[in-house]
Amino acid sequence: MKHHHISLAFASLLTTTQAIAQDRPNIILFLVDDMGVMDTSVPFLTDAKGEVQTHPLNNWYHTPNMERLAVQGIRFSTFYAQSVSSPSRTSIMTGQNAARHRTTNWINSESNNRTEFGPHDWNWEGLTSQMPVYPKLLQEAGYRTIHVGKAHFGCIGSEGEDPRNVGFDVNIGGNSIGQPGSYYGEWGYGYIKGNKSRAVPGLEKYHGSDVFLTDALTLEAEAEMEKAVKEGKPFYLNMSHYAVHQPFEADKRYLEKYQNSGKGHMAEAFATLTEGMDKSLGDLMQKLEELGVAENTLILFLGDNGGDAPLGGPADYGSSAPLRGKKGSEYEGGVRVPFIAAWAKPDAKNKFQKKYPIAQNAVQLQQGTVMDLYPTILSVAHVKYPKHYTLDGADLKKLLQGKEDKNHRDDFLMHFPHGEHRANYFTTYRKGDWKLIYYYNPDTTYRGGCPRFPNKTATLFIHLSGSKIAKNDLDLGYHVASFECSLLNDTNDRCNTCRLDCPIMKKFKNSHSY
Repeated sequence: MKHHHISLAFASLLTTTQAIAQDRPNIILFLVDDMGVMDTSVPFLTDAKGEVQTHPLNNWYHTPNMERLAVQGIRFSTFYAQSVSSPSRTSIMTGQNAARHRTTNWINSESNNRTEFGPHDWNWEGLTSQMPVYPKLLQEAGYRTIHVGKAHFGCIGSEGEDPRNVGFDVNIGGNSIGQPGSYYGEWGYGYIKGNKSRAVPGLEKYHGSDVFLTDALTLEAEAEMEKAVKEGKPFYLNMSHYAVHQPFEADKRYLEKYQNSGKGHMAEAFATLTEGMDKSLGDLMQKLEELGVAENTLILFLGDNGGDAPLGGPADYGSSAPLRGKKGSEYEGGVRVPFIAAWAKPDAKNKFQKKYPIAQNAVQLQQGTVMDLYPTILSVAHVKYPKHYTLDGADLKKLLQGKEDKNHRDDFLMHFPHGEHRANYFTTYRKGDWKLIYYYNPDTTYRGGCPRFPNKTATLFIHLSGSKIAKNDLDLGYHVASFECSLLNDTNDRCNTCRLDCPIMKKFKNSHSY
């Protein structure tokens, strides 16, 4: 017994020594599938004075570890992603807008889902080994790069299908699929029962057990972090949960508190998936403490597109209230996601935190986007990207300190030139307090309450007032506004910058302004 205690003490001392000796910080990107900005007990939205406002959905969800992370760091009131999965994930990995990298739709594993009028040259195959994605650059700088969970970087047979082809040393659970076959270990995560074409790979040792998918991925991530620490290497962990994507299978450990809510069984199951995801965050933070590297580890938490909670329709105010719309939508509920940045254990004396300080219990009112993560992560790691590589994002360093950054761009382009989704063939562009939504000809359908104009293009101009919520408005605090020529010019310039042939200026004479 005495020798056992000595061994534990030596192991603890070794871990502490390794942590102190680190030359670069650890980084965790905690990415939640289909989590919108309202799918949490942490309030992100602010009023006209910049004060955080708690809404009914914040009281519905239970995410205490997100609350803890928000206190330890800074959250953004406005953080944009693409409206569906693969475009956002590719933007994160490349730092580029979807209009530039051209993965503009979610990637269907088996067949090209360009849709009838979509661009023929859209990037269905996704990431390739030739792209200077940041995991590859971190790998070259000595990081142990770990991917756990959903990848969705490329179709079957593409290089992007396997994260190890695009800069990851380790891949657990990731391939071409965009959703799990099942969350239940008893069902083999889809191999035994459920959607077998979407069975999650690499977790065979949990098959037949009662280990929920979110927990299985967390356990694997913890083991990989421990290996990196023992090797004396800094690590980058792409903790990419399948939660909270469909199927909405209840995590029974949390179900009781949500039952009999009147919201329906699917919404209750979704809430349990959310709470289980939050437990994963807490478990990882605890593991970092045990490994003695919490002070040296930065956590970046976010969703990959607007929320998909089974509350209301795709273009109303149910799942994202007070925002309108959800995943796949052109409205704010389809593109606003939660974003929190924090050191796992704040310590003003820590050498890494001195170099990259992050405000605590703060809210940043300037907007950020998924494209900003590429330069931010490389900045934290002190790794440079290729000299002539084009980025659409920028380092968030100043914003993460809670300061204003006048050089940080205040626009966001969301390009979805595809059909067969909740909203079809559209481009949105936000510049400051203005937002433009452009609907392409020839889409003539009317889906989910989204306006469509048969055989015509249409342009909507909307202004963000931010002062109150008007039920008849197009979006939170929006009122329909008059034509603004400067916004059209900015949109055209942005499209040109992203190599997107912008039809808005060309066809505006045939469009409708509201």
